[in-house]
Amino acid sequence: MPLFIIALGVAILVLLIVKLKLNTFVALIIVSTLVGLLLGIPITKINTVIENGIGSQLGSLAIVFGLGAMLGRLIADSGAGYRIAMVLSEKFGRRQIEWAIVLASFIIGLALFFEVGLVVLLPIVFVIANELGIAMLYLAIPMAAALNVAHAFLPPHPAPVAIAAIFNAPLGHVLVLGILAAIPTVIITGPVYNHVLHRLYPSAYHIKTTNKVLGDYHPFELADTPGFGISIVTATMPIILIAGATISKYLLSAKTLPDQVIQLIGSPDSAMLLSLLLAIYTLGIRRHVPMKRLGQSMRTAVEQIAMMLFIIGGGGAFKQVLVTGGVAKYVATLFSSVHWSPIIAAWIMTAVLRVCIGSTTVAALTGAGLAVPLMQATGVNPALMVLAVGAGSVFCDHVNGAGFWMIKQYFDLSLKETLLTWTPLTMLMSVVGLGCVLGLSLLF
Repeated sequence: MPLFIIALGVAILVLLIVKLKLNTFVALIIVSTLVGLLLGIPITKINTVIENGIGSQLGSLAIVFGLGAMLGRLIADSGAGYRIAMVLSEKFGRRQIEWAIVLASFIIGLALFFEVGLVVLLPIVFVIANELGIAMLYLAIPMAAALNVAHAFLPPHPAPVAIAAIFNAPLGHVLVLGILAAIPTVIITGPVYNHVLHRLYPSAYHIKTTNKVLGDYHPFELADTPGFGISIVTATMPIILIAGATISKYLLSAKTLPDQVIQLIGSPDSAMLLSLLLAIYTLGIRRHVPMKRLGQSMRTAVEQIAMMLFIIGGGGAFKQVLVTGGVAKYVATLFSSVHWSPIIAAWIMTAVLRVCIGSTTVAALTGAGLAVPLMQATGVNPALMVLAVGAGSVFCDHVNGAGFWMIKQYFDLSLKETLLTWTPLTMLMSVVGLGCVLGLSLLF
């Protein structure tokens, strides 16, 4: 019954948005309320559950997205993004720029959360795409694939670290095997998938000079833009700070004051704030740009992302009613007596949970907990179990996941386009990741 309720909720949501053209946030709240009631959440508690879902989703993203949007707007309005795009375009050319974006995204993805990576990279990708006269989606898909694979498979990202603790797997082993699995997964779900999708669904590849979240494309006279060095340092400062904190975690004792200060500076919220302050100086004050003009740029950035934040919050509400309604527990009972290969069983259980409840973290932790007895009974490499769960946790990102709405808004796609581009990509990513893990199981 819970699976039927989820399917009904998804169908109603698509109907409201696609056919009736209802505002996406309003549609998400309506469907969240309906699904929550059908799952047995008391009428007196449904509003609280929805509020908690919105709050928990935006609580971890609002600061990063708000400050990141301001940083991106300053980089765009100052011409720093244009300078970076021009240099990269000249160095790699039109044919190789896709691979350059993939490589940069994967390296950046080792240190940054998926959401932070999007905020940092997309403004530059948008400018590069316009400068080369190609659709932003052509570069954005490989970029997002690389970031998402790193986020799902590789420590020190939170989910792989938490799953490794459940399976008692050494993080070093998870990292090494994760990179071996991630590289072919990124290649197949990035450039390869991108070229196939472009042939099968070319209408999704819009060439646009404006984006609802990123704003308008403005060409500059190169002489009027900041230098490449200061532009790249300012744009990548969040990466530098967060990567520094990650490295410090393994080199310094957590009890020492220097490490605590570094961890504070390198937390996503602090890193984005400090990077924004640096941008205000390097791209504004240092170039004698009036503070009033800088303030206008930052205000415009917040206005552009306001609806996106509401929609992401609505996705969090939908996820929360599914979790509170006991869908995870229901799915867990379906697999209480499975007798499959531990790696395949861990992937299937996690993937089903991911499709049903929309939360990568909840699906991964629940799936890992269900798979521990299977691993202990067979003695399979625990690092491979971590990767199998990680692969399952990204399966079929759709309307009950906040990441789905993030991609829709940032990539400026319709609901149909997002379902036909991003959702299949995450399915392929999950399946290819499982295949890589099974291949590694023959060697390790």
